[in-house]
Amino acid sequence: MTVIGIVGLPGSGKSEAANVAAEMDVPVVTMGDVIREECRDRGLDPATDHGTVAKALRAENGPAAIAERSLPMIEAELESNDTVLVDGIRSDVEVETFESAFGDGFLLVEIDAPFELRAERLDIRGRDSSVEDGGESLEDRDARERGFGMGEAMDMADLTIENTETLAAFQRTVRTLIRNGPEALDQ
Repeated sequence: MTVIGIVGLPGSGKSEAANVAAEMDVPVVTMGDVIREECRDRGLDPATDHGTVAKALRAENGPAAIAERSLPMIEAELESNDTVLVDGIRSDVEVETFESAFGDGFLLVEIDAPFELRAERLDIRGRDSSVEDGGESLEDRDARERGFGMGEAMDMADLTIENTETLAAFQRTVRTLIRNGPEALDQ
């Protein structure tokens, strides 16, 4: 059993790593889906209220709330799969929740990319609302994520993938990690 947790700032490549896993038939549990579902349950727009609802869930149910809501989904996937990828870890408390649940079977991978490159990617992606449309700036998103404890979570990573090359190169790296484990990567 291996649970690969992905951590990184917005636009670093977390979703792309999840896409690679899905293409390899590795189940993906996306923690952001928990938040997006809660937005809809509260009658809010996930594109503009994602951050507000993420803060509210943690305030109402504790800093591990989103990880705890993700655990049953991960455990269900592990019943029929050897590997599950968890996309969107945001804090050290969430890392500790997964370490406690999965022990040595949990591998935390940081995906890193420079600010300017992340900003370009997010602009191209077009999934997020712009500041003009009521969304957050990347600087504000980074600050919010770090406020959850993301910096501490990234510091806890077992390995870091620098996502500064081509998309194809990044995809190859993620495939190698999933197929052969972290020891197969030149670090």
